[in-house]
Amino acid sequence: MERKFQTIRETAKLGILSEYNLRLRLAQGRLPGVYAGNRFMVNVPMLMQKLDAESEQGGEVNAR
Repeated sequence: MERKFQTIRETAKLGILSEYNLRLRLAQGRLPGVYAGNRFMVNVPMLMQKLDAESEQGGEVNAR
């Protein structure tokens, strides 16, 4: 069973987005997940939903 929360590096290895793009989204407040100590854990299923929604809007993104 695949874990729901993964580190940024683990998420990048899935091939969804690059590590750079994931860290950029984190800095912009657009990466779903939580901090566990000093490590950010990405909610991968929620990320996939957000990317699907962005693609339906033609790439237009509302930051908040």
